[in-house]
Amino acid sequence: MWKQPEMPLSDTAHTSSASAHSGVGILTDIGWLATCRAEGKQSDVHPIEHAAVAFSGGRIDWVGKEEDLPVELRERPTYSAGGRMVTPGLVDCHTHLVFGGWRTDEFRRRLAGESYLDIAASGGGIKRTMKQTREASTEELQRHALGNLQQMVRLGITTVECKSGYGLSFEDELKLLRVVRNIQPETPVHLVSTLLAAHVTPPECNSQSYIQMIVHELIPTVSAEGLAAFNDIFVEEGAFSADDARAVLGAGVEHGLRPKLHVDQLHDVGGGRLAAEVGAISADHLEFTSADGRRAMAAAGVVGVCLPFASLYLNQPPMNARAFLEDGVDVAVATDFNPGSAPSFDLPLALMLACTMSRMTPAEALKGATLIAARALDLERDRGSIEPGKRADFAELSADNVDQWLYHFRPNVCERTWIGGQPLV
Repeated sequence: MWKQPEMPLSDTAHTSSASAHSGVGILTDIGWLATCRAEGKQSDVHPIEHAAVAFSGGRIDWVGKEEDLPVELRERPTYSAGGRMVTPGLVDCHTHLVFGGWRTDEFRRRLAGESYLDIAASGGGIKRTMKQTREASTEELQRHALGNLQQMVRLGITTVECKSGYGLSFEDELKLLRVVRNIQPETPVHLVSTLLAAHVTPPECNSQSYIQMIVHELIPTVSAEGLAAFNDIFVEEGAFSADDARAVLGAGVEHGLRPKLHVDQLHDVGGGRLAAEVGAISADHLEFTSADGRRAMAAAGVVGVCLPFASLYLNQPPMNARAFLEDGVDVAVATDFNPGSAPSFDLPLALMLACTMSRMTPAEALKGATLIAARALDLERDRGSIEPGKRADFAELSADNVDQWLYHFRPNVCERTWIGGQPLV
């Protein structure tokens, strides 16, 4: 059960107990505010120095220099950012939050020279987590997910996408999506569910019978219960084909689930062009996507999602985010948090790696984990930037600006996270 931390004494001097929980106030003494508005390029985070942000009902209603704060707002409860940098709440648009067990030994095996595909062929990888996840109770999965979310919010993360994909059966995939639904009232973090039943084929059936079950049974049930907003598939050697993706994603569209794709992670499977063809809202991984694929994604408005942890842990070439940006593709940054290829939910660290490995600038990486990540979840009209009308989700960071934050990287510089105008940590 989520417990809201007590307010620091230094911030309660001008704040009543009731107002601390009402989503009404003003955040002042902001040294450097990254608003991350949509105008301009991905590198344009539209900073304001010596800023303030006013909010009520959990939504922002004024942003600007503190000296310009309207008189009629000055009587609201005031919270000091202490001269810190403030960003929109971070959005992790690609995680596998709900799973059972870990795969610690596979980390050692990869370091000793075994490949991801070798380990999967020996019974490890996704199928091993499938077994552990099926054996875990709903209560165990919920406790594990909530524990991770409590640590994620301390990093400034306020919205998290949660994929299924470790159940790999009708009942077990529904179990994972229901876990996400069940834990939402227990956490202030906004959760977005994605069906990823087409992760790999489970050992008890063949690929085509499994695809038919997803298309004709699972997707209609997920839609009827309102368990997911998106539908995803892993297109790769040893997983699923482009034709499988067309069948699965087409069925999802018929039932109101928007397409997403895991593509081009280990080989160029034509994933960029496929994402454009099926109208995917995002295509993720993209380490081996061709120039034609990048151009197709740009023309179709598909968000590319950079997942540097997977490249780091698998010792694979990273996504060339610079090439995508130059070709006009918006690039989000996410963790891919999972027990195998990306066992970390540290999104700020992923941002630093997106800079050093994928050649994004710090500003591009920040916007990639705020506004662009929100766009990958069709939430950019509601969150991802600090401007009037949007949710009052912020992160206060002990850094002078985004360049200094990601250059002089420290374990966690988030001093306080706000969700819906509520100060949490």
